[in-house]
Amino acid sequence: MSAIMNEKLLKHSILLSAAVSVILGAAAAFLFLGEGDSFMEGVIVCLMIGIFAIYPFILTLINFAAIFCGCTDPRLIRKGRHFEWITLVLGVLYSLLLLAFTDFTFSDWTVTLHNAQKHTPIWTEGALTVLIFAAVGILGYLFLSCSRISKVPPLITVLEIAAMYLGMLQCILWVIQIIRLEAVYLYLCLFPLNCILIGIKVIRQKMIEWGKTQCEEVKKDGSVNRFRNRYLDWMNRHLERSSVWPVAAFLLMWPLLGIIICVLLLFGQRPDSAVRAWTETSDWNLSQKIAPQNIYYDEHYLCTVAAGGHRKVVKPIRMGVRHGHPVIVNRQLCVANAFEQIMEERVPRLHKRIRNIYDKYGFPVAKMIRSPYIADGIYILMKPLEWFFLIVIYMTDVKPENRIAVQYFPKRTA
Repeated sequence: MSAIMNEKLLKHSILLSAAVSVILGAAAAFLFLGEGDSFMEGVIVCLMIGIFAIYPFILTLINFAAIFCGCTDPRLIRKGRHFEWITLVLGVLYSLLLLAFTDFTFSDWTVTLHNAQKHTPIWTEGALTVLIFAAVGILGYLFLSCSRISKVPPLITVLEIAAMYLGMLQCILWVIQIIRLEAVYLYLCLFPLNCILIGIKVIRQKMIEWGKTQCEEVKKDGSVNRFRNRYLDWMNRHLERSSVWPVAAFLLMWPLLGIIICVLLLFGQRPDSAVRAWTETSDWNLSQKIAPQNIYYDEHYLCTVAAGGHRKVVKPIRMGVRHGHPVIVNRQLCVANAFEQIMEERVPRLHKRIRNIYDKYGFPVAKMIRSPYIADGIYILMKPLEWFFLIVIYMTDVKPENRIAVQYFPKRTA
């Protein structure tokens, strides 16, 4: 009876883990929902919390616990492989989705960014090296996980483990690079952490399998896999004990690393790109560079245009100060601010109403300006309004250019 129950639990383990996540999400949802929220809103919040916030931790716990199982039951191994694939697929999707809500950019440390934006944690010129190492690790995992250990010579198995080491090393470097005590960074570390756990689990599982199948193979026909080359055969015989695989794979990882680097040289990568990919950065734990200070434009509509457009179009003229932060200033921004200043002096009530409308619609629009071409287009569309502002300024101010010129200069205090 217990065997039947265990088999049913094993069969539906993926659905059970998802159900547990949703139940925990429902418990957490009570902390966020108010009395006026509808039932449908509650269901959506439960699903969102369960699927996106709790399920990644459930998968992490499952992968961590699987390391210590050491089972040889084909059903458990197959179900464990299903969890591995789910982790890999969802890990990629969740990470990409999460990156869309962060301030990460693909800009190197030499580029001046805005507000809370952060430079890329991986040097763009060394990104190909990191991707190749990660791909080699994935291939090593696929070959090792999907192959029957009794049909593969130990030397090939150790080579696959060495390939996995290279991928796991990139995961470790990523975690060290970005880890911080903030929720978004902790979640971004979950996927590489799971890759490390899966790698350890698969290696341990194959070592246990080999220890059992090797005895049966020798008893059956008294022979094991052999190589014609005597040096390869010598290595193969010494690797028949699976306990030496982790150390042997670590030693074999270095020549494999050298071969990959030599191949990458043909594609324009530098010999030290494997290291510089992490150190030739700013803002992160392994960074060795100091980036220019970010320019602050506090989502002000025209400040965003002046800072985000192409220089030949928006024509920035100097740096200024707004709310105590440095901003890029162009002629259009100075004219608009001078016009607002005149309105505040002459018609304060009308200025307050217009300012409220501007704050209501200007800030959301400013957040949508993520491309220099969009900023250029808005700058051009604002030109007729700029000319109108300029006419009003010249008609109401004795020294209009002086008023325009002093905009966004730091105010002097006595």
